[in-house]
Amino acid sequence: MIPIDLRSDTVTKPTPAMLDAMFRAPVGDDVYGEDPTVNELQAYGASMFGMEAGLFCPSGTMTNQIAIKLHTQPLSEVICEKNSHIYLYEAGGIAFNSSASVKLLDGIRGKITAKQVEAAINPDNVHYPVSSLVSLENTCNKGGGAYYTLKEIAAISKVCKKHRLPLHLDGARVFNALAASGEEAKDYSKYFNTISVCLSKGLGAPVGSLLLGPKRMIEQAKRVRKALGGGWRQAGYLAAAGLYALHHHIDRLQEDHQKAALIGKALEKAAYVAEVMPVETNIVICRLAAHVTTKQFLEYLGERGILASDFGPQLIRFVTHLDLTDEAVEILVPTIAAYKA
Repeated sequence: MIPIDLRSDTVTKPTPAMLDAMFRAPVGDDVYGEDPTVNELQAYGASMFGMEAGLFCPSGTMTNQIAIKLHTQPLSEVICEKNSHIYLYEAGGIAFNSSASVKLLDGIRGKITAKQVEAAINPDNVHYPVSSLVSLENTCNKGGGAYYTLKEIAAISKVCKKHRLPLHLDGARVFNALAASGEEAKDYSKYFNTISVCLSKGLGAPVGSLLLGPKRMIEQAKRVRKALGGGWRQAGYLAAAGLYALHHHIDRLQEDHQKAALIGKALEKAAYVAEVMPVETNIVICRLAAHVTTKQFLEYLGERGILASDFGPQLIRFVTHLDLTDEAVEILVPTIAAYKA
């Protein structure tokens, strides 16, 4: 039995057309800057977001950590929401790589406001670390795929510019946010100093993320990437997958959102579910009733060939993606309805 895997949108496999693009990619040594496909991906990604330059890296964690390293120094502080990926899921990288402190804000579904950012900025006082960076996540993983609109981003950016603070975007699922909002990627350059764009989630590439920003900063980022072990050689085979994804897999993200909405509606009707977070993009998070454990429910799903994630006490996460077929959703929905706690 082939499992119906909703643990994450990182589980996708390259499509046949993507594989063909990878096999046909012209390559060179990227450490020497000679891989034409990597160079094309970096330039194309940067142009999409109105940025000067881009850097192709193995992961979103690396692009985020490089950006934080460039924007901070020891005795400084990063301001972010308490459930941000850069804080929860990057192995303590802020402390390890940058020796920086973190100020965690209590947002709503992973989102913080301009007012919260303004209040979080430290005074110029030797007792406090220097506020040096604000980081947002779009979409918010722990917030069930909630996303920032450009209006919300603009308000936060205004505060950052007032206090001369750089603003970074962990754009792990930024194209899902753009698909849901109908906004333009190019407008992000008005507000963010650096942007991390993941290619291996909803876009379906097998690996890789881009760090976008000013040319001078991306040149610095290459040195940090090298120090982190991120210098790679004929990386064009992987870059080709990212290029294919950017050209062909953005418009179809609405399909993932529609499937997520169907799953969310099925969970809302289930008596054993206490709450379903609003479904805005491709992530569905539900809270089980007190008499049901995540272990019990995941075992029930697993016995029927369905995989989901334990996302904390009483929480289950489902993530839709390009490998999830309509037929799989047609199996999942009645399976959700049939569970007896």
